[in-house]
Amino acid sequence: MLTHPSSIPFGSSPKIALSAILYDLDGTLVNTDPIHFRAWQEKLNDFGMTIDEAFYQKHISGRLNPAIVADLLPQLSETEANSFIEEKEARFRHLAPNLERMTGLTQLLEWARDRQLHQAVVTNAPTENVHHTLQSLELQEWFQPVVIADELGIGKPDPAPYCFALEQLKLKADQAIAFEDSPSGIRSATRAGIFTIGVASTHAPQVLTEVGAQLVIDDFNAPALWELLSL
Repeated sequence: MLTHPSSIPFGSSPKIALSAILYDLDGTLVNTDPIHFRAWQEKLNDFGMTIDEAFYQKHISGRLNPAIVADLLPQLSETEANSFIEEKEARFRHLAPNLERMTGLTQLLEWARDRQLHQAVVTNAPTENVHHTLQSLELQEWFQPVVIADELGIGKPDPAPYCFALEQLKLKADQAIAFEDSPSGIRSATRAGIFTIGVASTHAPQVLTEVGAQLVIDDFNAPALWELLSL
């Protein structure tokens, strides 16, 4: 296993010192997508829209709420759109009082902590949802920084959230790895120059590979992940 400082060979690149693991939130630390899907179904149904999982994955998953609402409900004023978003996210929190960590996550968190690696969250989720989710998972004290797109002013797929996390940690891109479950998240992390591992909780592995994931896993127990980390 790795010792600190440690090295992981990223593809054909020379060995570099791994100093940080950066995690997306929804779909990565926890599989909240089924709950978000239900909340979107309910709220869009109020406008006569019926959506299925394929629609959700294509038009909603991983995207920022203002962009989603602008596309799906262009008739809403800015005030109405903001109210809709607040109601949708309040519905999500109501439906998700108790959440469970992604399989194998605890082992990875402890592995990284034992090696004194930085661990951070980089997410498009609304601020109130981030705090709700981390509290429900009992992970409030595990991540520093927690980069929230709403607070930063720009979100994924722009690389800015990941670049900001690296700046906060005073690290270069080749000193970190990122875990992401959505195409927008993978584009964000890879555009920031970070070795990115796709978590196939919400999208098919092929989709994640096509948008740039350099490894795809089902969860954090994946042998391929631990083989990589043990190099």
